[in-house]
Amino acid sequence: MPIFAHVSTFVAPPPAAVVYWRWLLPALLAVAVLRLWGLPSAALPDYDSVRNWQIIQEVAQLDWRHIFHHGSPGFYLFFAPVTWLSTDYRVYLVLNALVGVAALGVFMSWIAQAARLRGPETALLALLAGSSVFLTFSGRDFTMSSLSLLALAGLMRAHWRRLQVPTRRNLLRSAGWLALGLTINYKFLLTAPILLVLELLQADGLLWRRGNWWRVLLVVALPFVVLGVLAWVLSGVPLWRWPAVYFVIMFPAAANAAGRQGTVQVDFSYYLRYLTDFESPFLLPALGMALVWFGADLRQRPTTMGAYLLVWAACTLAGMSLLIKAPRGLLFGYIPMYALPVLLLQKWPRSVALVLLVLALGYNGWQVQRQVLAYAPSSYPQVAAWLKQRQIARVATSVGIGLAPAAAPQQITVAGANNLRQLAALRRQGFRYLLLDDYYRVAGVQPFDTLRRAPYVAAWPEPLLRSPLLYLEHSEYTGLGYQATLQRQQQAARDTLQLRLIDLSRLPLSEAR
Repeated sequence: MPIFAHVSTFVAPPPAAVVYWRWLLPALLAVAVLRLWGLPSAALPDYDSVRNWQIIQEVAQLDWRHIFHHGSPGFYLFFAPVTWLSTDYRVYLVLNALVGVAALGVFMSWIAQAARLRGPETALLALLAGSSVFLTFSGRDFTMSSLSLLALAGLMRAHWRRLQVPTRRNLLRSAGWLALGLTINYKFLLTAPILLVLELLQADGLLWRRGNWWRVLLVVALPFVVLGVLAWVLSGVPLWRWPAVYFVIMFPAAANAAGRQGTVQVDFSYYLRYLTDFESPFLLPALGMALVWFGADLRQRPTTMGAYLLVWAACTLAGMSLLIKAPRGLLFGYIPMYALPVLLLQKWPRSVALVLLVLALGYNGWQVQRQVLAYAPSSYPQVAAWLKQRQIARVATSVGIGLAPAAAPQQITVAGANNLRQLAALRRQGFRYLLLDDYYRVAGVQPFDTLRRAPYVAAWPEPLLRSPLLYLEHSEYTGLGYQATLQRQQQAARDTLQLRLIDLSRLPLSEAR
């Protein structure tokens, strides 16, 4: 069967679902293998992943005091039932990775139907997007990215249907998916401007007709009311807590531990440099070509799939260039960006298109090995076992709490300190040892550098704490630019030991300020 049988997929008959699923399922299986490769030997890679793991266990016990942490109650409720079966962090890593693969499947089935792709083309698109560096990296943590992509697939699919068949029912269905997304990830708020742009381009007035706008607002507000009341009843959480999370995130009252304050950071080079260095070399040229090729389709009513995906990709890239940055800032644009080259290559000779896509897949695989798979396995389980053997039941750590999931089965208490004063307070509470965890370097909390010269009792490597992607993911927290972030990573990568166990009694913390 030829890979590209038609000059344009927009004139080809739609494929039968059984045809593209016959191609799509093996592609998704290959992506699942990539996402799960070596994952059981990995750790929860960042503070948020560990904190999410902890909060889910609280929520499962109907303790909702922290359910609005990061404005993500839907994420915690989704995974809470798993706690009744297992609290092993590796179970959550695997399940979250599979959710990411499921999200990819929903996206691919929708794009295949809407863009009239055939089976082989659908499989190639799934492999290309599924092997992207960031989606592979984020599919191996325990944050909201995977579940957010699943909700985003539902939102984009529903809104595309609303543009094709402009009825109130389809409009409210889109609003329902937006409301669901907001329960999973506060960053779903950033989809609202993109949806508004598409509504203005559609120019059919459906949103404003016959009071539809207030119906949309009611649908979006419903989860805030229902979950807010439940949290108040179960744990006494104030009704304003969830909306307050949005305000605090957008307008932080004080600098964080890394010294970053504010959310606006105009820099149009950050994401361009990231995409050039880490993702497929086809993305930026394809985005430029799509602006020319599919830009004209924006005048059509309803618009084409190429133009629809172009708006999502371009608006995400442009909008996030105005705010504090990390690769996850482009989360809502990665799959549209990877879909655009495939749609454009439909217009090229079959042999040329096939060669280019195979080269792109090979490049992705090479990058994933270098930037993701190479930074494993984790040493936290060995640290926990060492502590257990020596009957050390309490350990302080520097900013990062990555040891906590591995230490929990050993009944070892792990307490993180964000500064030297907190560390001194933990010592007064009876903590004898500090695990100087190089996560503090990733998070940009520099005062802990003064402790690196202290003698250590034991030390271990932790490869992930040298990862460029992990550093870039925290540039949103540190407020550093692209080059400054990678310079810090390169300095840290020279060290061979990232975890040092230090006797707290030997540290002059009384002098810390």
